[in-house]
Amino acid sequence: MPRPLQAVIDMAALASNHAKARALAPRSRVLATIKANGYGHGLLRVERALADADGFAVCEIDQAAALRERARSARGDRLVLLLEGFFSTPDLLVCSREGICPVVHDRAQVEMLEQTRLESPIDVFVKMNSGMNRLGFAPARFGAAVERLRGSSSVRSLTLMTHFAAADEEEGVAAQLEVFETHAAPFGGLRRSLANSAALLRYPQTHADCVRPGIMLYGVSPFADCTAASLGLRAVMSLEAEVIAVQSLSAGDRVGYAGVFRADAPMRVGIVACGYADGYPRHAPTGTPVLVDGRRSRTLGRVSMDMLAVDLTGMPEAGVGTPVVLWGGALPVEEVAAAAGTIAYELLCALAPRVPVREAFPDAPTAPSVAAG
Repeated sequence: MPRPLQAVIDMAALASNHAKARALAPRSRVLATIKANGYGHGLLRVERALADADGFAVCEIDQAAALRERARSARGDRLVLLLEGFFSTPDLLVCSREGICPVVHDRAQVEMLEQTRLESPIDVFVKMNSGMNRLGFAPARFGAAVERLRGSSSVRSLTLMTHFAAADEEEGVAAQLEVFETHAAPFGGLRRSLANSAALLRYPQTHADCVRPGIMLYGVSPFADCTAASLGLRAVMSLEAEVIAVQSLSAGDRVGYAGVFRADAPMRVGIVACGYADGYPRHAPTGTPVLVDGRRSRTLGRVSMDMLAVDLTGMPEAGVGTPVVLWGGALPVEEVAAAAGTIAYELLCALAPRVPVREAFPDAPTAPSVAAG
């Protein structure tokens, strides 16, 4: 019998969140960002749930090739965007052979395109660094890069893109948007792709021809000042475990490694089958919220590799086998992440391969279990 720990993926919630993105940008193509193994939800699992997506965005070329192969048997027009582009000539040849659309953000990539004979010309997203200073051509050099790509026989079509650094912050997108529009203005006939989840939700002026929702697809708010539910999003992942042991403490007894939690009165402590090797944050402090049989409680002491401790004081009915939700459902992953001093993205992406995954279909009459994918 496996450890009593599983991640449950609500497939209907995934589809619902995608539909929300489409409704917000009805005149834009929707490229679902499913990098990092679908933000920890399973790349192919997310792809199945988003059957009507216009395309997908990933970082790894083998994943892009797998998605293109699947697209050929489903929707041949589905675009697969390689967000960091190609790193070598062999990668570029794979893009041409498989019909993958790379992001071009560096002069070396332009030169590679000019110097390589391809089986077929490729579609390209050319990226401007409008202020994030991560990837992309400097605004003053963007136009020259676009012109070189337009003149390359290896390029079939161009889409202009940028990425916003503060769409989820009070600063917003205005400064970067102005930079982008100023330097993209000479290329008014080319398509544009600007909006991530935060921009899609809050700044309609960024929707353009193609939006790239990521975190919102997984039912997580990109904003610190509003919840996913208030945005009409449904949580997709729940991390569920059980109590596997109970300890009775006296005042002064300590819990876990280094005994960083000390009981100041008699209490009951439940040991839960989940730890940092499963993806739960080791740095989560005492007081990080959990649900014990649907009731809010807290973690105690340091998180171990395979276990953590929760407070069962005032819950006499709780014992071995009592269900515990680490995040999901009535306990938003954003709240757990905030308590642990991190962001929901990290918790979701950190789900360990050893954690069994069950796909749930709550909008359907039954909820079959499916192996992780």
